[in-house]
Amino acid sequence: MLFGMYFGAGNLIFPIQLGQLAGTNFWPALIGFLVTAIGLPFIGILAIGLSGSSGLRDLANRVHPIFGSVFTVTLYLTIGPFFAIPRTATVPFVVGFEPFINPEQVSLWLGIFSLLFFVIVYYFSLNPAKIIDYIDKYLTPAFLVFLFFLIGIAVIKPMGNFGNPTGDYTQLAFMTGFKEGYNTMDALASLAFGIVVINAIKSQGITDPQDISKATVKSGMFAMGLMMIIYGLITYIGASSVTAIGTFENGGLIFSAVSQYYFGSFGSILLGIIIVLACLKTSIGVITACSEFFHKLLPKVSYKWFVFILCFISFSIANFGLNNIIQFAVPVLMLLYPLAIVLILSALFSPLFSKKQSVYATSMFLTFFVSIIDGYSALANSLPGATVPLLEGVKLFYINYLPLYHIGLGWILPAFVGAIIGYTWPMQFCSKGKEWE
Repeated sequence: MLFGMYFGAGNLIFPIQLGQLAGTNFWPALIGFLVTAIGLPFIGILAIGLSGSSGLRDLANRVHPIFGSVFTVTLYLTIGPFFAIPRTATVPFVVGFEPFINPEQVSLWLGIFSLLFFVIVYYFSLNPAKIIDYIDKYLTPAFLVFLFFLIGIAVIKPMGNFGNPTGDYTQLAFMTGFKEGYNTMDALASLAFGIVVINAIKSQGITDPQDISKATVKSGMFAMGLMMIIYGLITYIGASSVTAIGTFENGGLIFSAVSQYYFGSFGSILLGIIIVLACLKTSIGVITACSEFFHKLLPKVSYKWFVFILCFISFSIANFGLNNIIQFAVPVLMLLYPLAIVLILSALFSPLFSKKQSVYATSMFLTFFVSIIDGYSALANSLPGATVPLLEGVKLFYINYLPLYHIGLGWILPAFVGAIIGYTWPMQFCSKGKEWE
């Protein structure tokens, strides 16, 4: 179930594009990608499972209740109807259908396809109790059979040698791959899916906290291990494909070209089945998790209504197209990821500082002042007209004086300093976070 909920649209299109761009710098780029696409989601699951929290909001409340509410809602909207869920509809359309459609009719057919897609998602998401059966027994095995068939052929008969690295992969392959892993959104999803996994474990009759922790670790290791193998193979396919098929603007089109190279028109049908299965199972899982969260947040609105609302919003955003969704997701991810990483690490190491709230609060506070500029910089790169002189000044200051900022890790030192300040601080928030004591 855990693998099925994680592995979806982004997990297919980003590593194959990384392979094309990294070329002979395949290994450092892949390792960097695996750190954020595999390592962070795994420890995110552990953070929920081992911290004793009842979910993301409960964990984020350790910073402050207001932060807990704002961060949790923002995260669920990001991995839900604003970016990740719409992407689950646009990716299979781009890969399996767009190459055969008249460019003038792409928008029309995208609308028809995404409507049918979310009607199916809506139907299956109305019965959340059966989500394990849907994903674990049917969709995931079918998806893996089709995927490994395509990967197996591509590995046995490689298309060519690795090309030369391009762009940032020439000098900063590891860190570029590291940041590319953000696009999968899996570390963010781990904070939301962690409680889903724990509840699924409890539903199997496992109630002892230590047994729950062991089962969480085992399921996480299995899911992440399987994803690691698939990531490596898909990245290899991308790295060896440039001389045979050329380069494309997104991983979806690369996958389509690879399948056609090996199987012709049959390849497109095969790939369409793979992508639709992958994206359906992920979309159902995320819609279920998001709807359950928002229903608990606003209990007067039924779970079924949230399923409908989220499907409708996702359908609407999906029709802006895959490239636009990816473009506008990057600034949000650059803002959220450092905060999520610091929260995950704080939860894991909380026994060392007795869950002292000031440690959470000060480390997160200082991290935010860096991540907000990271998000702004990504937005300014996408929309040059969105530059703000004041923020440009702060960005220049960070570049000149903040260690590791130029490689995207400027948040590390502020987070560490914040943790030290919080640990030595003589006062801390009380448990309700309403006053100092």
